[in-house]
Amino acid sequence: MKNRKKNTPEEEPLENIAAAPDAEAKADETVKVIDAAPETPESRFESELTAERDKYLRLAAEYDNFRKRSQKERENIYADVRADTVLRLLPVYDNLERALKQETADEAYYKGVEMILAGFNEALEKLGVTEIPTVGEQFDPELHNAVMHTEDETRGDNEIIEELQKGFRLGDKVIRFSLVAVAN
Repeated sequence: MKNRKKNTPEEEPLENIAAAPDAEAKADETVKVIDAAPETPESRFESELTAERDKYLRLAAEYDNFRKRSQKERENIYADVRADTVLRLLPVYDNLERALKQETADEAYYKGVEMILAGFNEALEKLGVTEIPTVGEQFDPELHNAVMHTEDETRGDNEIIEELQKGFRLGDKVIRFSLVAVAN
């Protein structure tokens, strides 16, 4: 036997490297064989069913979100329309209050205006409209609009001493701010 010198991988002839199957190459071939396995009709139908179920669930969620958003928009529009309608009727309320403040000799006239104003107040209450409290309360810029300022040592700081025009709110929404005079 001849004494053969072993070649290092760099010196090894290319034919030997190409001819020697590597363990990684065998593993890759096995993976390819598994991936190339024919798809059965059951697995294909299962994947299609899963995809369709996913589409259905997404569509159902989208529809539910749309329904909730539409309902909320309708409620907001209804509240805005109610507030706008009441706001347009408030000048009539103001005129009725002014009519009650005027002195008159005709008692029936006074009683009639008083009854109309009471009916108006009742209708506002049924709509959920409430008056904003003013005289004796602390000034709140989210509810009141101060148009006068007076110095009065007997009153507290930022206390409302006079209401010039009534303010109203519908639920938490202010329809019209109260016009007030504030002390100190």
